[in-house]
Amino acid sequence: MFEICVEHTFAAGHALRNYHGKCENVHGHNYRVQVGIEGAELDENGLLYDFAELKKRLRAASEYLDHQFLNELKPFDEINPSAENIARFICEEIQKDLEAPSVSYVRVWETDTSCAIYRP
Repeated sequence: MFEICVEHTFAAGHALRNYHGKCENVHGHNYRVQVGIEGAELDENGLLYDFAELKKRLRAASEYLDHQFLNELKPFDEINPSAENIARFICEEIQKDLEAPSVSYVRVWETDTSCAIYRP
């Protein structure tokens, strides 16, 4: 099995619903996102997938969130804009129209020392 990953950053604000603590208040993060994709086969060029294309997909998914108040965007107007849910959202956006390889994980850092990982 082969795996590659890329990273991207974006900034956004949110407030956690039904949470009792300082994160229930509106606040922001400089998010860092890492996406890994995996597959058993390489193409005729010896590549699993083009890094540039994966970065493009990650930037497109992140652009929707960048400099926004996440609580007002779909699907976060209905589900909590937690790092876990952001990771799942980005995974689903990147996986759209991606036949092979497949997303193996999405890691979202809210801070330098705290992250959530979603594996489909």
